[in-house]
Amino acid sequence: MNLIQAVILGIIEGITEFLPISSTGHMKLAEYLLVVHDKAFANNFEIIIQFAAILAVLSMYYKRFLVGMDIYFKLIVAFIPAAIIGFIAEKVGLIDMLLNPFVVCISLVLGGVVLIVFDKWTEKPSEIVSLEAIPYQSAFIIGLIQCISMIPGVSRSAATIFGGIYKGFDRKQAAEFSFLLAIPTMMGATGLKLIKHHKEFHQEQYLMLAIGGAVAFIFAFIAVKAFISFLTKYGFKYFGLYRIIIGAVFLLLALVFKWEIDK
Repeated sequence: MNLIQAVILGIIEGITEFLPISSTGHMKLAEYLLVVHDKAFANNFEIIIQFAAILAVLSMYYKRFLVGMDIYFKLIVAFIPAAIIGFIAEKVGLIDMLLNPFVVCISLVLGGVVLIVFDKWTEKPSEIVSLEAIPYQSAFIIGLIQCISMIPGVSRSAATIFGGIYKGFDRKQAAEFSFLLAIPTMMGATGLKLIKHHKEFHQEQYLMLAIGGAVAFIFAFIAVKAFISFLTKYGFKYFGLYRIIIGAVFLLLALVFKWEIDK
């Protein structure tokens, strides 16, 4: 991976991490277009720089963690399903098996259809007065729904936002809970990658991680602010339409150029 590739991937990660359009899907497709040769490092790169995007959210919502301990406990409960299922999926190699452009493209298209179909359903007002007031059972169910996003192209953000709306949040509350839930989820994934692979990285790769992370932080900060405003006003239908278009275009390219996961 070179400097230009690291910057471009950092921009894509920052913009897409908290939008319901699948950051992993966009990163994988970008890697194919950018012809990133070191697939092992690229897989680690995209997980690790997510931590920088998480720091952007933490810097924006840190006051949430200062009002009391309830939000900590609710997020821990919501994180438990991803921790358990993610660990098992990593051990059996399930995630690696699904990392191919065809799975990504199909997930993008199907997820787009879901966003459009259920957009009206997400207009209902909140049944919960605040994020901290969500019941523990509901937090756990949102965390369970989040696990669907382990399929590349589904979108962690989309899954958790819809989980939040299903359990009584309005659009804004669901998006904010999704942002906060990303903190333990992505910190856990990043920590696991660093523990397993940090000795494999050489000096230049650490530099690429630092640059990609810095770029991801900046663009995630901008994207989160814009997303809340856009989501509240327009809902999910435009994100769904975008997913269908981008998924169909890349699926066509994948079929034409016969992309394979090991290329």
